Amino acid sequence: MENIFGLDEKLITLASQAESECTAAFAEIDRIAEINGQKVLKAFIDNRVSEGCLKGTTGYGYGDIGRDTADKVFAQALGGEDAIVRHTFVNGTHALSTALFGILRPQDKLCFLTGAPYDTLEGVVGKEGDSGSGSLRDFGVQNEIVPLKEDGTPDLEAVAKAAKSAKVGYIQRSRGYSLRPSFTVDVIAEVIKAAKGANPDIIILTDNCYGEFVEEKEPLAVGADLIVGSLIKNPGGGIASTGGYICGRADLVEKCADRLTCVGMGKEVGCSLNMNREILLGFFLCPQTVASALKTSVFACRLFEKLGFKTLPESGEKRTDIIASILLENEKNLTAFCKGIQKGSPVDSYVTPEAWDMPGYESKVIMAAGAFTMGASIELSADAPIREPFAVWLQGGITYPSGKAGILLAAQEMLSAGNITL
Repeated sequence: MENIFGLDEKLITLASQAESECTAAFAEIDRIAEINGQKVLKAFIDNRVSEGCLKGTTGYGYGDIGRDTADKVFAQALGGEDAIVRHTFVNGTHALSTALFGILRPQDKLCFLTGAPYDTLEGVVGKEGDSGSGSLRDFGVQNEIVPLKEDGTPDLEAVAKAAKSAKVGYIQRSRGYSLRPSFTVDVIAEVIKAAKGANPDIIILTDNCYGEFVEEKEPLAVGADLIVGSLIKNPGGGIASTGGYICGRADLVEKCADRLTCVGMGKEVGCSLNMNREILLGFFLCPQTVASALKTSVFACRLFEKLGFKTLPESGEKRTDIIASILLENEKNLTAFCKGIQKGSPVDSYVTPEAWDMPGYESKVIMAAGAFTMGASIELSADAPIREPFAVWLQGGITYPSGKAGILLAAQEMLSAGNITL
């Protein structure tokens, strides 16, 4: 390894050892990327993506061939009957909110089958006493949270009990700002089996953020009715500059489209401007970009395990999303790590991240992300709430070499600050 960044020689030696211990994991990542890459390519071929699809429309967006073809490509590759893929989704939470408001009605019950959702959904769901906010609760939608078991896994017995009276069952694939495990597609299948066994009519919505193309199959293949995600995470491939998607059962996608635009217009309106090329190219690159992010994550976990820190998942565990948590034990380590990630970023490498009151979160959050697209977590980034156990959530890396360099600079920053020793 050439020492371009002036790293400590002992750190370079340790990193080389860590990388060599990742060989088997890297081979599995490459195997899955090849399968998913072929799946995406076939979706492009089958749906006759043409040069005309790369162009955009303005105004009402009637007859937007690129927009409509992108919906078909996403649906086929992700295993759905239909999809709505739009740059007008401002983030993953917006896409999830659109889906929930699209399929739920007053007096319906929404059941969170895998514990409490992301903090950003609290406002969407609503809290007691927030009358007039426009939340689901404000519209008369009831909700229940099924707690996870002590080991962080779904409580299938409790899932079945709660599902009996629920219109929608919500599954969150990734861990969010928690230390519970992210749920593999096989685990999601068990949750769905328990829920639908108790209530065959329940609609299963899966928050698929951070999970697309990490495994060989998606939650739709095991019984989910809708999956939802963000284009500045996995499926945008580091190219899409904004957007999100909803994919699954055609009748449910239609309801969601009516919510995004208006009833009676649905998917038929909404100009794509200049976004079709970004969305299609990003999705085409997605399997390989996800592979780079996964390799970065596995390497980071192995290196920091060797430095004496606990990681979730451990470096040798099966992956179902691109997120890893590293328990850095104190605020100084956490801050130094994020500073190092920022120094290893291609954009804004010279700035210093500081904790701030981020909208939608209860604790102050520190974020390191020198990204080409603001907030794009498929690009190497790290963020953490400033609270115990001072875990940093690491994700992304659109190329493995640059991702690895960022991880090394994070370790070097901790070393230089005297927070760790070799």
